[in-house]
Amino acid sequence: MSVRKFFKKAEAGFTLVELMIVVAIIGILATVALPAYQDYMAKSKFGVALAEVSAGKVGMDTRLIDGETVTRPEDVGLAAVDKPSANCKFGASADADAASLTCEIVAGPTSVKGQTITLTRDASGAWSCSAATVLQKLIGPEGVCKGRAA
Repeated sequence: MSVRKFFKKAEAGFTLVELMIVVAIIGILATVALPAYQDYMAKSKFGVALAEVSAGKVGMDTRLIDGETVTRPEDVGLAAVDKPSANCKFGASADADAASLTCEIVAGPTSVKGQTITLTRDASGAWSCSAATVLQKLIGPEGVCKGRAA
């Protein structure tokens, strides 16, 4: 009769070195990903704010064609100054010589929060956009809106 010997193999977990390597990899990924994520969020917030203020261009054009002046954003269909939207605190002004719409971004990452987008209409009816204090990389191509160089 043979005797069988059973050896219980001890269960082994991860070693300290393996755990340190995993933590280091996660740290490196976070270092790269967080700034990219912040830029992505800033671009998104700027795009939403630009879309909201751009909606007022039609109302502004209509008022100017009818020979009316604009003194408040609600005159062109935007939210009142004392009741900003979730993205913008609007401003508007227009007379026979010049017209402009503004949006002060009210929330979002610090790189765009509190910054102002200005849409300006020239005498021929063409609109231009500027956001002088926002980095151009957060806006997109200059054809969309003119920002600050890096």
